Amino acid sequence: MRIVRDSQYVLPADRGAAAAIGNFDGVHLGHQAVLDVAREAARTAGARLGVLTFEPHPRQHFAPGGPPFRLMNAAARAHRLEKLGVDVLYELPFNAALAALTPRAFAEEILARRLGLAHVVVGPDFCFGKDRAGTAGHLREFGTDLGFGVTIAPVFANGGTRVSSTAIRTALSEGRPRDAAAMLGHWHRLEGTVVRGHQRGRELGYPTANMAIDGLHQPRFGVYAVLADVLQGPHKGRYHGAASIGIRPMFDGDVPNCETFLFDFSGDLYGAEMSVALVEWLRPEAVFDGLPALIAQMDADCARAREVLAGV
Repeated sequence: MRIVRDSQYVLPADRGAAAAIGNFDGVHLGHQAVLDVAREAARTAGARLGVLTFEPHPRQHFAPGGPPFRLMNAAARAHRLEKLGVDVLYELPFNAALAALTPRAFAEEILARRLGLAHVVVGPDFCFGKDRAGTAGHLREFGTDLGFGVTIAPVFANGGTRVSSTAIRTALSEGRPRDAAAMLGHWHRLEGTVVRGHQRGRELGYPTANMAIDGLHQPRFGVYAVLADVLQGPHKGRYHGAASIGIRPMFDGDVPNCETFLFDFSGDLYGAEMSVALVEWLRPEAVFDGLPALIAQMDADCARAREVLAGV
C-alpha cells in the first residue's frame, strides 16, 4: 500500500482511485462497510482502491487540549487498512488551510484537481469543508460538476445496533473488549514501540514489554489477557500474554502505559514495534501488602489469561 501525505505531489499512478473518505478511527465495521462499497466502485471502474483520511484527526486540530480519544494512531490505522486491501492511502495533513476550504473548494481543489479521484464513497452523515457545511448530498452535486462519481453508503447496523467509535470507546472504558471487538470486526489493539521501563517486572520474575499509550483513548485500567504481535525483528510473531494497563499504583506511578508479559518468551524487545490485542479484562489495578502478595496475584493473572486465550 502506498501512502500519500502531500496532495500537491501526487504521482500519476496514485491518481484516478476510487476512494472512501473519513477519519477511519478504529477501522470498525461501519468503516469497513463504506470501504466495501468503495471496493466495488473500484472494481467496476478498473481503478485502485483508496482511502482519504486526515492526520491529525480534525478533532485534535479544533480541540488540541481535549482528553485523548483516538482508538488507534496513524501507523495502526495504516496497518489495518493495508490488511483490508487498500492500494493507496491519502493521509492528508489537517491544518488551518485545509479547514478553511469551503465545501466546493475542497471538492474542486483536493478531490478533483490534486488527487484526481475517479469515484468517492462516504457515509450518509458525512460532513466536510469549512464549518462542516458540506453534506453528502452536496458532494454528489459537486461530483457531477467536477467529473467524479459519488456513492453514499447506507447506514451500517450490527445486529440492529449502529456501530460508532463512541460506542467502542464506551465498551473499552467499561472493560468490555469483546463487545468492542464485535463492533470493530477485530480485536482492539494498542500499537507502539517497546521502550525501556524501570525493569521491576524482571526483578519480580515477570519481565514486561512496555509501551506508551499517549494520545490514545484509555481502556479501563487493569490486567488483561492479550494477544501480542511483535511486528519485526528476530522475535517477529504472535504470542499469548497478560498486560497491565494503567499507572502502576503499587509503585506510585502517574503516567498510564501498557506493560505486557509474553508467555513462554525469552529475548530482548527494546525498540521493536509491537501490537497488543485486548481480549478480556481480568481485574482492576490494586495495591498489595508487599511483593509476595503481588507476585502471587500475577501468578493467578497469568494462569487465568492462559485459560482465556486457550479458547481464542
